[in-house]
Amino acid sequence: MRILIIAAFTICCISAAQDLDRRINSEVDNFNGAVSLFAKNLNTGGTFEIAGQRRVRTASTIKLAVMAAAFTEVSRGHAAWTDRSTITEAGKISGSGVLMEFSEGVTLPLIDLLRLMIVVSDNTATNLVLDHIAPDVVNAEMQQLGLIQTRCLRKVLNNHDPAAVAVNGMSVEGKKPENKAFGLGVSTPREMVTLMEKLYRGEVVSPRASAEMLAILKRQQHHSGIGRTLRETTIASKSGALDHLRSDVAIVYAKGGPIAMAITCDDIPEVNYTDDNPGDLLISRLSLLLLKRLGGGVNQ
Repeated sequence: MRILIIAAFTICCISAAQDLDRRINSEVDNFNGAVSLFAKNLNTGGTFEIAGQRRVRTASTIKLAVMAAAFTEVSRGHAAWTDRSTITEAGKISGSGVLMEFSEGVTLPLIDLLRLMIVVSDNTATNLVLDHIAPDVVNAEMQQLGLIQTRCLRKVLNNHDPAAVAVNGMSVEGKKPENKAFGLGVSTPREMVTLMEKLYRGEVVSPRASAEMLAILKRQQHHSGIGRTLRETTIASKSGALDHLRSDVAIVYAKGGPIAMAITCDDIPEVNYTDDNPGDLLISRLSLLLLKRLGGGVNQ
């Protein structure tokens, strides 16, 4: 009898997983755009992916790599959190953030710029961080972490002088013709999840530094995709947006264990910067299904 109960339970679990697989694939197949995703239960090691090793445009999720490199450079004494940068009119970048509203001449320390880069995805702050931690330094650190596809290609384009990025804001990888279409950065969903897992396990710089980075990511304020309906769940995340793209990378601290996931929706036909962008809505639905599929459960 006990064997029969176990067998029945196993069959039910397999059936439930297959049903969730069908639902996830149906969501992706019915979406008007290209979807790439990878998710992993950080306790059990279970994974799910669709085109998880496809190279994708990162948009602002590349700021995860910039943050990791900044913590590394500070730990090595190559930079200090107290190093200051000055806001200039020419250096203000639109798109997201608050420094566009700051007065020219205001100075901020590197640590504050980094927090703004992540918490409100401030583009002006991002470029100022990259003045301290050059894109090529970011890429060298990603290589050290074994992330061979994750590359920061350039600074955020400057409203006043876009051509200036080609002079002093482009990495070696960014100058390669095959990478031009990726814009700010390139990665894969699998590598983004790997970076998040390394943070979770305390393997980026040190356990303390990794914990500090996760604490910053937990304060990130954009939750139109992952976390859209997870009001009672802790999430460490970074999202990204372009005219025809939405992306989100996160660790969801679900009741069944931490689930790391990275989802990119590209080739979205319409330009829509509301919270109801079709890409964000899909990312939200997929994140809930992935949580169920990988045993994380859902606290909504």
